[in-house]
Amino acid sequence: MNAVRRAATALRWYVRQLTGEGKWDEYVATCAATGERPVSRREFERRRDHEREHAPGARCC
Repeated sequence: MNAVRRAATALRWYVRQLTGEGKWDEYVATCAATGERPVSRREFERRRDHEREHAPGARCC
């Protein structure tokens, strides 16, 4: 049963990273640590999308 629980936990972590949920959690934790008030989830996603569009990094297109 312990192996099943570890596999489920690993799968959950992977899916959260894949969907971006992990970035939101990191952002909220950083805001809590610095005492900053976080923006709404909608605004956070809007900013991430804008950053991805205007700073594509290593994308080919």
